[in-house]
Amino acid sequence: MSCTSCGNSRGGVPAGCGNKGHCASGSCNKLNVFNYLSNMEFPADHAVSSYVEVQFKGTRKGFYEWEGEGVLSKGVPVAVESDHGFDIGTISLSGDLVPIQMSRRKVEPASSEIKKVMRLAADKDVETWQKQIEREQETMVKARKLAREMKLAMKVSDVEYQGDGTKAIFYYTSEERVDFRELIRKLAAE
Repeated sequence: MSCTSCGNSRGGVPAGCGNKGHCASGSCNKLNVFNYLSNMEFPADHAVSSYVEVQFKGTRKGFYEWEGEGVLSKGVPVAVESDHGFDIGTISLSGDLVPIQMSRRKVEPASSEIKKVMRLAADKDVETWQKQIEREQETMVKARKLAREMKLAMKVSDVEYQGDGTKAIFYYTSEERVDFRELIRKLAAE
């Protein structure tokens, strides 16, 4: 499961890292944070942080609040709130190190921008997520073709579908400001 979420895999098999599906070693994802607190024993009355860091495709990560029972482990797929529907990601960090990371990134825990982990991802959620991942390459090729036909000075570098398929994020680069509203209309029509 963990290799299918990294951008360096093809069909669940790492493309070049040689770990045979064991991304926890860190060579697939150079952005891993080592949780040096994970093996420490805390006093019985110690309250573990309810915040977790969730990783999506590539380098996109976010902080979410987990109100469920227990502590979520690294690599567990979860369904999280989004602006439109829900998204699926994997836990990249949990426990007492999360508030430290939030502080480093200047994310306020009491902020209304912090969304919730809705639930552990069910098998159906993961299936839907995998179908969206499969659509990304085809959509990127279509977007590149349309941008070329419309003579837009931009390069579409990646596409990421939200876990439930209701939203797509297009990543692009450009040397100049580009009005791509017409491109978005054409893509939305498809």
